[in-house]
Amino acid sequence: MKAVILAGGLGMRLRPFTEAIPKPLLPLGEKAIMEIQIERLAASGFREVFVATNYKADYIERFLGDGSKYGVDLSVSKEEEPLGTVGPLTLLRDRLTEPFLVLNGDILTSADFSEFYRFAVEKGGGLSVAIKKLLTPFQFGNIFFDGDRVTGVEEKPDLVTWILAGIYVMTPELFKVIPPETHYNMDQLINDLLAREEPVVKFELNEYWLDIGRFDDYQKAQDAYENHFREDDGN
Repeated sequence: MKAVILAGGLGMRLRPFTEAIPKPLLPLGEKAIMEIQIERLAASGFREVFVATNYKADYIERFLGDGSKYGVDLSVSKEEEPLGTVGPLTLLRDRLTEPFLVLNGDILTSADFSEFYRFAVEKGGGLSVAIKKLLTPFQFGNIFFDGDRVTGVEEKPDLVTWILAGIYVMTPELFKVIPPETHYNMDQLINDLLAREEPVVKFELNEYWLDIGRFDDYQKAQDAYENHFREDDGN
């Protein structure tokens, strides 16, 4: 099985850390974020991993090497101009000749990637998206009424949101839709597929998941490493 890690972002919200180190290589415990991702991919049976880079591409390539220390065959692709979250895949189209998993380089999760991959292949279709339920506490009570009469109150309800989890399974047939070497994002791909009335399949993640986009997220990731990932060292 093949996987692509998207690692071309500038990490602006995590500066000044990312002025010296690209975001996917920020440390969590004794490992970098991307090292945890690659080791979990290897443990899930993925043997070929591509890293799509832009910002500090040479730094990432030197750090990761050929992937042998993680148990995978690893290659780095380098975009000359930012190509968004889907455009970089077109630089690898000659090597992505079977269904493949795509993972944002700033995601920390204990999800079983192989389970999602098998689900997507069984369901068929060009694109499967992992989704995650987020519960956000609301700071005010919700009041219900009919005309001038109050009919009920709900004290500080949770807001429920389903989000894209930054993990996808795609098939090579999608390269007929994705414009080559053009800035093109995942939301554009989803909308283009829906406009063509082509199916987009969802897969719900129930395991730990975190997008490391801001300083407070990075602190959460440090804590999560101790609680969820340190025991996986050496896998």
